[in-house]
Amino acid sequence: MTNAHDFTLDAELSETAAWEDTETDATDTDASDADTDDDLTEDTTEDWQSGYADEPDPEEEMTVGAMDLAERHQLRRVASLSTELEDISEVEYRQLRLERVVLVGVWTGGTVQDAENSMAELALLAETAGSEVLEAIYQRRQTPDPATYVGRGKVDGIREIVQATGADTVICDGELAPSQLRNLEDRLKVKVVDRTALILDIFAQHAKSREGQAQTELAQLNYMKQRLRGWGGNLSRQAGGRVAAGAGIGGRGPGETKIETDRRRINTKIAKLRRELKEMKGTRDTKRADRKRHEIPSVSIAGYTNAGKSSLLNRLTQAGVLVEDSLFATLDPTTRRTTTNDGRVYTMSDTVGFVRHLPHQLVEAFRSTLEEVADSDLILHVVDGSHPDPEGQLAAVREVFAEINATHVPELVVINKADAADPMVIARLRQREPHAVVVSAKTGEGIAEALAVIEGELPHPSVAFTALLPYERGDLVNRIHQHGEITSLEHTGEGTLVSGRAHESLAGELAAYAVS
Repeated sequence: MTNAHDFTLDAELSETAAWEDTETDATDTDASDADTDDDLTEDTTEDWQSGYADEPDPEEEMTVGAMDLAERHQLRRVASLSTELEDISEVEYRQLRLERVVLVGVWTGGTVQDAENSMAELALLAETAGSEVLEAIYQRRQTPDPATYVGRGKVDGIREIVQATGADTVICDGELAPSQLRNLEDRLKVKVVDRTALILDIFAQHAKSREGQAQTELAQLNYMKQRLRGWGGNLSRQAGGRVAAGAGIGGRGPGETKIETDRRRINTKIAKLRRELKEMKGTRDTKRADRKRHEIPSVSIAGYTNAGKSSLLNRLTQAGVLVEDSLFATLDPTTRRTTTNDGRVYTMSDTVGFVRHLPHQLVEAFRSTLEEVADSDLILHVVDGSHPDPEGQLAAVREVFAEINATHVPELVVINKADAADPMVIARLRQREPHAVVVSAKTGEGIAEALAVIEGELPHPSVAFTALLPYERGDLVNRIHQHGEITSLEHTGEGTLVSGRAHESLAGELAAYAVS
């Protein structure tokens, strides 16, 4: 949420100072020490690339997730730091001042506890985006005010709170219309952000892959296009044929305003991003079709944000993906290949987390990624058992399932964080969701039971067979172990006698060796 433009010069000065220090240290370093450092670097690189160093120390070995987490923490926002140039340039690592925000909500229905849970979640979102929450207030109304979201009298009270606390941003717990944003900013004299813009900002900070960044930018542009507005008529200026800064050339001609030019440029960028995402979707569809052609079952881990999906994936498959106690830590889906106890191969995918009132722009932009959930054979619906409102999390996630047409996929509810949850809450969830398992991805409690249930829920091969395979066809025996089910296996003088079930393609190859 912090405007990076304000710190561009400061960051450049900090980087320049850091490079000068580095060059000075390098000049004073002895040549023999430099050679030693080079040798260490080469050895470390070779060990990392091989991935099979002899008995690596678990405390020193960093997983991919640990490296991603370290990279994310290299640039952190700090509290009580002035934004003056002389202060920022003296900081050793570039650190940005926390935005000071006031939260505002409108309570239109439900209980008081529901309203407080919603505000607590908004506070977590604001802190994840890099801000310091000063105050949080909400108003009981039948419907939000069409002009100012909260009542006009309440706006005066919010302005007094903003002035008293020195806040520079107000965050509203809802999606505001452009007119509401403009009216609130005019009266409060500070920046106003709604819930949708806040979530989009978190996505923009955490997106790492090329596809994730393109999806996030597309969602931001779709949101921004409807909210272009100017201060003091800035965006209503008309451009002539020979206007300065080149605004006339490339425009529609005399009479086009700046806001129209900006909107046209946004539309052009949206079209470009959609073409790029279409190409990326083709690559993802090819990989998915390859898995389906080989009839490899797929399992998707879905659920509310910060419910422990990535931790569960690491516990089930030793994936080593990034784990962080924050909202929307995972945006880029991760797929890992794993096997059942009897040798069958299947894939398990981690997906982006959901949240209440997930912005429609995000669902549309991430549709190609969310299709992984709709096309899977089993959904592990992870819910945080220690959350104050786990039933609300279940309902919010299932709303997204309906929007992406994933309601037909079999669902296994995984109640996570059993080590921190109230046993009464877990008992209530077990009664509400009979088809559920209770686990703790942190301690490993219930993981073995969950794996057994997952293996039982995977689709079973449809064709029964009994075949006598020559010993030189060990490849077929291996494929039966990986993609079929073996009920009996006996080594005879003529070959391996196998009975079980297989998919149609594999059963066709086994037909040549079938015995009655």
